[in-house]
Amino acid sequence: MSFWRNIAGLAVKKPDAGDCADCPATRPGEDPAFSTAVTALGAKLAKADGRASIGEFDAFSQVFQPDAASERNIHRLYDLARQTTRGFESYARRLAKRYAGCPTLLEDVLDGLFHIAAADGVVSQDELEYLEQVSDLFGFSPLVFRRLKAVHLGIGADDPYGVLDVAHDASDAEVRAVWKAALSEAHPDRARARGLPSEFIEVAEAKSAAINAAFDEIMRERRAMALEGAA
Repeated sequence: MSFWRNIAGLAVKKPDAGDCADCPATRPGEDPAFSTAVTALGAKLAKADGRASIGEFDAFSQVFQPDAASERNIHRLYDLARQTTRGFESYARRLAKRYAGCPTLLEDVLDGLFHIAAADGVVSQDELEYLEQVSDLFGFSPLVFRRLKAVHLGIGADDPYGVLDVAHDASDAEVRAVWKAALSEAHPDRARARGLPSEFIEVAEAKSAAINAAFDEIMRERRAMALEGAA
């Protein structure tokens, strides 16, 4: 995963009215403010589970790939930042403000942080809470965070979005369309029309019930989030 190459590709595009119109002119990889904030966030993530080690810098370098000329300074900043998780909020807010018009780039940063957290094979609850706070400070909705979490850690067996096989941040209309299509495909009447044995009809009934339950849970969650946001 070449993070710097990816964001550099985004940054050199000439933005149009609907594409990163508010991005700073400087390429992220050449922006000291960007490099400092990303390094601090990566280092403080390493401390989030209370077991910061210099070996985690290797995982950071694998994702964020500092150039040879700046690696020593990046390493020094990383060492300082990983002493404590305190202050990560200000770095996240700084990035969110500077790249408010480039949500794709901010999502790439969060992707990189997820990769670092999973580098040792385990993402602790403390690390997950840190990542969720960064996501919130970046301005992402809980549904965007759930999508990113699912990409990196997999979808839980009880996740209703997994049952419907729909993205966590899909629109209500998209969720409803997927639900209707899945329900139509799994409906027991289809099994009856094909003359299948009763066992198949029972499976279809259970599947239909699971599809309906998943849709109902998603809609309940979304209504609750909307009410919280309006409060």
